[in-house]
Amino acid sequence: MRTVIVSGASSGIGKATAERFAASGDHVVNLDVSKPGAPAADLDGGPGTVSFLQVDVADWQAVKEAVDAVHAARGGLDVVIANAGISIRSSVLELTEADVRRAVDVNLVGVLALWRHSAPYMLAQGHGVLLATASVNGSRGYPLYAPYNATKAGVASLCQTFAMELSPLVRTACVTPGAVLTPMQRAEYTDAMLDEVNERIPARRHASPEEIAGVFHFLASDQATFVTGQEFVVDGGETAGATTAFFPGPLAPQPRPDQDAPEGGK
Repeated sequence: MRTVIVSGASSGIGKATAERFAASGDHVVNLDVSKPGAPAADLDGGPGTVSFLQVDVADWQAVKEAVDAVHAARGGLDVVIANAGISIRSSVLELTEADVRRAVDVNLVGVLALWRHSAPYMLAQGHGVLLATASVNGSRGYPLYAPYNATKAGVASLCQTFAMELSPLVRTACVTPGAVLTPMQRAEYTDAMLDEVNERIPARRHASPEEIAGVFHFLASDQATFVTGQEFVVDGGETAGATTAFFPGPLAPQPRPDQDAPEGGK
């Protein structure tokens, strides 16, 4: 039985990930500012259980105290998944300082704090896996999401940096999803907007949180022991070409300038 920390596991990708690890017999600790809907187990719970510590990952000291408490109660840390994140939809001209600082504190500082305070325990025990949720937004200029885009790019950079400093004892990896149908996504998009996004994705749909959880589970397994410092993109083909899901444009091949236009075209 492994001890697994997942931040932001009260809903969405984090919840699905916590459930996936618990189903395989691990004990999972959910670090979240929001309480989970189901009753939580004690911190010293047995295999297949999920406990809960209420923590704002933007609070550096609170994260340290939570990690210390988990290690003290369980005697080790095997897998730590920094998943907690927020999305602020706003044009760059309407962003406030509070919006930007909150996004940076949760999405970037939250990952850095959780990994930084977990790493010494992993190094001392001689093994460990640090994982995080990045995003395809970190590699594309998606409009209306400037703070989110920038912080997710930073998460990918942290993944590489920690790998260079902590290998070979501790591995790192980021799961980089495209569109995932989470409560956060549902809150920002109408049904019509979701349908429009689906039409721009080669797979023609959003991912489920459970599909992302499966990738996390693989990266933490013995089948991925040669993986470190890498991003694993799970986006239904969204970034496979030049057209991304949030930009207009047909997916069908278009004629070259030296070809005849289709009949009726120009």
